[in-house]
Amino acid sequence: MRQRRPSPITPASQVVVEDPAIWARRGPAPQMPQSHRHDDLELNYVVQGRLKYLFGGDRLLVEAGEIALFWASTPHRLIDDETAPAGKNYWVHIPLSTVFSWGLPAEHLRELLKSRPIVLPVEATGREVEPMFSSWVTDLTGGATEQCALLEIQALVQRLLFYFLEHGHEPQPEARASHPNNDGMQHIVEMAQYTVANFRSDITPADIAKATHLNPNYAMTLFRETVGTTLGAYLTRCRMAEAQRLLLTTGMTTSEIAHAAGFGSQSSFYAHFTRSCQVSPSAYRHGARGENHLQDAYTDGHRTVCLPSSEPVAS
Repeated sequence: MRQRRPSPITPASQVVVEDPAIWARRGPAPQMPQSHRHDDLELNYVVQGRLKYLFGGDRLLVEAGEIALFWASTPHRLIDDETAPAGKNYWVHIPLSTVFSWGLPAEHLRELLKSRPIVLPVEATGREVEPMFSSWVTDLTGGATEQCALLEIQALVQRLLFYFLEHGHEPQPEARASHPNNDGMQHIVEMAQYTVANFRSDITPADIAKATHLNPNYAMTLFRETVGTTLGAYLTRCRMAEAQRLLLTTGMTTSEIAHAAGFGSQSSFYAHFTRSCQVSPSAYRHGARGENHLQDAYTDGHRTVCLPSSEPVAS
């Protein structure tokens, strides 16, 4: 396994930011005392037992025989599950920059860039996947077979996304746009990376475009047509995931959370939150710590219970 170098922990959020890296591992769930995030596509395959995550502000349960697929920019942490049997799991991390080089269809990219995981039964792949995951543990170490492993992973990811789009929901019209060229895809990567690194600051979509040396109108159009959501909505989604996590894992006040998650004011935070979750931040905190919320989270079809709306609320 390649060594990952943690960046300094942000005091306000206590999230370890890890450098992207290609790697795979096999074994029981590791202990995670705090959340982390990284600019990778992450695959989890549970062969035996189950994995219980705190993903942003929601709970995520991946059962035996399921594969979870998500962009790991949302803070996440494995949490203890004393009731689970001994686990056998696989983890694979592929840097988002590598994923963008695959030339995936626009509707696939849109799903990968959403701040929520896709959890599907292994049967969705139509393949015997455990031997592949097992071989990737050895292959993804920089040897001669690494490229073979990456091609296999790309094919598996596309099979999962084709299955999800066919059985989950229809892609939005924006996602059917023509696939952008290499320069366009690089711009999208840069905008997404900048947003994830700076959403806690007082930035706007225009600031993101400027930081990535793009005309704001061009940047926003490119992002919307490829990802299927606006750059402003994506920025809000990052802030919402952080706010949900802080509500569940800290004793910070809602005013402190509004500031730490990047909302310009407490009133703006409240408006975004209630529109997305249909409850106030304090009600969400109270309900999320109860058994009813946990059961709802584990039985929901997409494994998350509160997703930000596709469009941001005006501040």
